[in-house]
Amino acid sequence: MMDSMKTTIDIPEKELRDAIRFTGAKTKKHAVVTAMSEFNRIKRLELLVRRFGKSTNFLTPEELRQMREAQ
Repeated sequence: MMDSMKTTIDIPEKELRDAIRFTGAKTKKHAVVTAMSEFNRIKRLELLVRRFGKSTNFLTPEELRQMREAQ
C-alpha cells in the first residue's frame, strides 16, 4: 500500500487540463500523481548528472542496430 496525504489545493484549470491530456489520465488525481512522479524522476536524473557527470560513451543508433542484429 502506498502512503498518501490527502490535501486540498487550487490548480489552474489550464494546467490541469494539459496534465490530463499529456498523461492520458482518466482522473484528475491520476494526472496530478503522474505529473508529480515524472517531475520527480527528471529531478533525480538531473541530480545524478550533476553528481556523476555525463557520459560520452553512448552507442550511436547504427552501432546499436548492428549489435542487435549480431545477436
